[in-house]
Amino acid sequence: MAAAGPSVFLLMVNGQVESAQFPEYDDLYCKYCFVYGQDWAPTAGLEEGISQITSKSQDTRQALVWNFPIDVTFKSTNPYGWPQIVLSVYGPDVFGNDVVRGYGAVHVPFSPGRHKRTIPMFVPESTSKLQKFTSWFMGRRPEYTDPKVVAQGEGREGLCYSPLQCGDQGHEEAGL
Repeated sequence: MAAAGPSVFLLMVNGQVESAQFPEYDDLYCKYCFVYGQDWAPTAGLEEGISQITSKSQDTRQALVWNFPIDVTFKSTNPYGWPQIVLSVYGPDVFGNDVVRGYGAVHVPFSPGRHKRTIPMFVPESTSKLQKFTSWFMGRRPEYTDPKVVAQGEGREGLCYSPLQCGDQGHEEAGL
């Protein structure tokens, strides 16, 4: 009798990155990607994407609305390394260069059904006044070469973040 292979389960993620609140900025776009453990594999759909540029709404909320669809299916043999979605928001600075306006991550919900998540956003900060001046002068703010580091604990030791990291910097709403 042949030995049975490991049993697998599927996780289907259907939803959208709905909107964001970035009071100080306009004309922003969003990128998403997934971070997951080594036993996980995407089987269908896109595991990363980029939205259109959106402007603030004209109502009192001044929301940036994307309604950016997400549809991906993963398979795994165990729940260790449960997928997280990483969001990066970009927009123009005063020189017209695209710079990061926020990073955030959240685990895909563990239970089936309709879920709404508000994701706090943050930006990395330069660690010295000289680096701050140089980055402002050159028009290049600190940003991650790989935004997936946001969902991982390793490699972030000693990094300095904006003091507005979980409140006034901004947040996004994702319906997953």
